[in-house]
Order: sequence, then C-alpha cells, then structure tokens
Amino acid sequence: MSVADAVTLPPFNPAGAKILVVDDDRVNVRILRGILQTAGYVIAEAATGEEALAQCADFQPELVLLDVVLPGIDGFATCRELFKRHGKATPPVIFITAKNATDDIVEGLDAGGVDYVPKPFRQNEVLARIRTHLQMRRLVAGQRALVEQLSRANEAKNKFLGMEAHDLRNPLASIRGLAEFMRDGVVGELTPDQLDLVNTMYQASQSMLDLVNDLLDVATIESGELRLTLAPTALVELIEKAVALSAMESNRKQTSVLFAAPAARVGMTLPLDAAKMRQVLDNLLSNAVKYSPPGSTVTVELRAGGGQCEFSVKDQGPGIPDSERDKLFKDFGRLSAKPTGGEKSTGLGLAICRKIVEAHGGTIVAENLPDGGCEFRVTLPCSPAL
Repeated sequence: MSVADAVTLPPFNPAGAKILVVDDDRVNVRILRGILQTAGYVIAEAATGEEALAQCADFQPELVLLDVVLPGIDGFATCRELFKRHGKATPPVIFITAKNATDDIVEGLDAGGVDYVPKPFRQNEVLARIRTHLQMRRLVAGQRALVEQLSRANEAKNKFLGMEAHDLRNPLASIRGLAEFMRDGVVGELTPDQLDLVNTMYQASQSMLDLVNDLLDVATIESGELRLTLAPTALVELIEKAVALSAMESNRKQTSVLFAAPAARVGMTLPLDAAKMRQVLDNLLSNAVKYSPPGSTVTVELRAGGGQCEFSVKDQGPGIPDSERDKLFKDFGRLSAKPTGGEKSTGLGLAICRKIVEAHGGTIVAENLPDGGCEFRVTLPCSPAL
C-alpha cells in the first residue's frame, strides 16, 4: 500500500461529531441542540467561558459554537485562551452573534474564529456552516497525517540510501584501484587491446564511484546530518589549489583554467568548512570544463566588499536554456546540454553545491553571459581577515 493510500479518507459523514455549544441564553441553547441533534451530532453545553475551557479539555469537541456575550470572560477572550492552551489542536470556533454585529464578526475572526452564525438561527445555514468547517478540519488532519508519513518515508529512504552507498563505495574503490594498478603496469605490461579494456574498467568504476559519493552526500544532507567544521580559511589559497588540480585534469581537452587572483587578499579569510567548500569549487570547475568545447577557457574570479566575498566560475559552453532554469539546482536535475568530451553526469552535483553554500549562509546563482557561456557565482558572508 502506498503512502497516499494509507491516508485516503472515506466519504465525509458528520454524524457523531462532537460539538460544544457555549451560550448563557437557555433558549438559544435549546434551539441549537434541537438543530444539531436532529443532524446526528453529539452535544455538550457550557454557559460561561470558564466552563467552555474546562469542557474543551474533557469533552474534546470537534467544533465550538461560541456566543460573544458571556458572563465572566467574553467569547473573544475564551477563543484566545483556547488557542493559547491547545495550539494547533484547537477545534474550529464559530461565533454566535447578532445578525448585523459587524464589529463582533471582525473581532471574532481576529481572535481566531473561523466563521459566525447569526441570530435568529436558520437551520440550513447553521448546518451548512458547521458541516463545511468539520470537513475542512478533517481534510487538514488528513494532510498532516500525509506529511508525517511522507517525512517518515523520506527519512527511511535517506537511511537506506546512505547504507547502500557505504556498502557500494569500498568495492568500487577497490575495482578502480586494481584497474589503475593494471593500467600503470604494476602487474606487467599490457597489450594495446588489454590496456583499452582496463581503461574502460577504470573509467566505468570511477563514474560509478562518483555517483555513489554524490548519493551519499545527498542522503547525508537531506537527513539533516550535514555538519560543518568551520575554521579560518584563506579563500584565495583554496581557489588556487582547486584551479591547479582542474587545470591538470583539463589538459586532455586542451582547455585552460585561469584564476584572476585579486591583488589584495585582506578580508578574504573566512570561517569555512574547507573540505566542503573545496567540493563546491571542484564541482563548478569540473562542470565548466565538462560543458565547454575543447580549446576553450574557464575563468575563476574572486571579489570582496560590502561584508561579502564572491567567487565566480565562467565557462564558454552553451549556457542554460531559460526553460530549464528550474532544474538547475535540484536533485537529478539534468539539462539538455551534453558534456563535450563524453563525460558522465549524475545530475546531483549542483544540488549538493547549493546545499553546502546555503549551510555556510551564502547563495549560489547561475547566469548566461552576453557573449556566450555561463557564470556560476557563489556569495558568502565575510569579515576582515581573521
């Protein structure tokens, strides 16, 4: 049975619903009791606000009909106290008021009431208003139950995903390592055909390992277990290291990765989780190289000012179609653009980047450049050098 099936509600039948009638006028109470009992409702009565508060705790009504004018605390104060005591569990409150008492109606809604019934009572109107609010209460309760079940299902999914990713990562790393040994000639020289086969094994295992690592990151973040270890970090040095590694890996596409380092480095030492922010940099640089044509240039820029540090990665790729912008930072949000060198993409990297940046109190955006290509820009709160 699916989660949605588990909270499917049967046809609405108000008979048996419990209603508390609060009014010190016995004639009004007698009229309402006759109307409501005929429709199958279970009735309890209270003549004062204080009595109503006690009855709500004992009788646990599904709806309250509450007169405005009461001895002791009035209906408005009673309604506010109900919400103070019961919060979201407070049953809907319908005020009983004179037909043209507009001020009472407004104040009643401000106090938390959902509706009103005017005096003198008209049976069909009273029953229709009560039925409507009982059904709305029931639908809200069903919605809450669905949200709770979906949350539990999501937690179970994240737990399972994390466990499976852990179980898969070690054997995949071993396969990749063994393929690397064979490729490097550790176990003896290979024929060209054998070398092609080993290279295929290495690339396939690396792609699978990247996917497993991304799944593990997503599971960790979505389960609320992303923990940042913040320490003073020189952002310039972090970018320099990431660019140096990316430049080495992009040589096969004859793509240049350049860092326009600022002359002044003051104010660019931030409290960061260096490993996590390096993951963001590596992913943005990898994507820029992946989607840019061979022989192009990827540029990294860094600026500081106004209490913020901002770094950007600019590529010369196809840019982002306007119709696909909503997919950009979502899990498995793959765009129509394809890597220019046959590289693999999980569709998870940018979603992970966004979550890491936001955990640092920053933002990440993407914009198409006027002359072609795309710019990914990360903005982080910063302060003078630590």
